[in-house]
Order: sequence, then structure tokens, then C-alpha cells
Amino acid sequence: MKVFAALTGKGPKRVGALYVTCQLFKVYFKLGTVHLCRSVIRSIETARFFDFEEFPKRDQVTYMYYTGRLEVYNENFLAADQKLTYSLKNCSPHSEANIRMILKYLIPVRLSIGILPATSLLQQYNLVEYINVVQALKSGDLRLLRHALQEHEDRFLRSGVYLVLEKLELQVYQRLLKKIYIIQKAKDPSKAHQIKLEVLVKALKWLEKDMDVDEVECIVAILIYKNLIKGYFAHKSKVVVLSKQDPFPKLSGKPVNS
Repeated sequence: MKVFAALTGKGPKRVGALYVTCQLFKVYFKLGTVHLCRSVIRSIETARFFDFEEFPKRDQVTYMYYTGRLEVYNENFLAADQKLTYSLKNCSPHSEANIRMILKYLIPVRLSIGILPATSLLQQYNLVEYINVVQALKSGDLRLLRHALQEHEDRFLRSGVYLVLEKLELQVYQRLLKKIYIIQKAKDPSKAHQIKLEVLVKALKWLEKDMDVDEVECIVAILIYKNLIKGYFAHKSKVVVLSKQDPFPKLSGKPVNS
């Protein structure tokens, strides 16, 4: 911190301030005292004499990587996506280890905002632990998501992304409901938007998830509240009535194969 203070004044020495900041981040993350990063970030982002683009590119990349990870911990996924994407785009294409480190956090963030990575990307950077998580999101398979989280639990916990991935369960419920909607639409388009909760209960039972109608109703209520689906309940008949226009809003307009 004394070195950081010595570098934050005006003059040519200030170019080293971001490098020292990144070293502080590394220490704080190792010690588990990430809250201490905030004061350093304020010094960098509020000081008028700092022009971020004047710092060496490698320090910019590292700074955005660590601040992006902080946003992940705070569940500010849009801000995390912005910072980690900046870090990825400006990282040297020859630094595969660094790219992998960035993707380890960027992928869960992208999944949380509805952007699914290509399997080839996961294989290229040896991030195969995410393959079944992505497949579970695509297919609405809660059983597969649970198995994927259990299989790689230690790795996800060490990275600090386990809770982020666990919360993807709501998106899997949405996808499952959408699959039921598509099947019903193929059979009888006039009634596709009316889904009996009992049908969802049976689908979940097949996926080894035992829930009664009341529990399923709570899950669907959360999906409606979070705007993952558009619709309302017909409580007496235990039916969820989906909107006839855009019943399954997209979380993001970005492409899914990037």
C-alpha cells in the first residue's frame, strides 16, 4: 500500500500504479479479504490524473479480470460480463492459460444472462466441466444439472462459481416448461398456452425431482416474477396460462455461440 501511495501522484511513476493494484488484488484474493479491493478500486477510478488507456495493456487486462471477478461475487452479472469480456478481448491470443482463467468466470456469467458457449470453445480451453451444465440448460434437464454440479463440485467451489451455477436451476425450469409448451403446440395449437401444473409435476418426477402441485406452483410463480416466463395462474383449475405473445422472454440478445 505504501508503494501504491507513492505511485499515485502526478508524473511518470503513476504508470506503475495499476501494476501494484493488480498485485494487491492477487494478495487479497489469496487471503480471502476481497472487500479490501474496494478502496484500491476507488483510488484508481476516482482519481482524475489516471487515464486507464495510458496503462500497459497487460495491466489493463489483469485489472479488468479481478474487478470482473468481484462483480461475479456481488452477482452484478452485466457489469461482470463487461469487465471480463474486455479482459478476454485484450488478452494475448497466445496466452492460453490466461484466456482459460478469464473464461472460467466469464462462462458462468454468460450462462446467467442466457448466453450459451459453443462446446468447441469449452473443449479448446479444457473447460469440459461446463459441458453438461450447458446441455442441461439447452434441454431443460434438472437431473443433468444436478449431476454436473455434484461431479465438479470441488472445482466450482474453489473457483467461487458454484452458487452462480446453482442458481441456473430457474433457467432449466423455464426451458422444461418451454419444451412442454412446444409439445402441446404440436398436438393442439389452440391450447398450447394452457399448461396444467400436473403435467409439469409428472415431467419433474421423470427427472427424479419429486414435487407436488403446490411446490410447482411456487416455482412457476418465481419464473413469472423474474420475467423468465409471461403468464398468470388459473388457481382453481391449477393451470398456468402463458402469454400468447413472447411467453418465454430472452435473457439476452447476444449470440449463443460466442
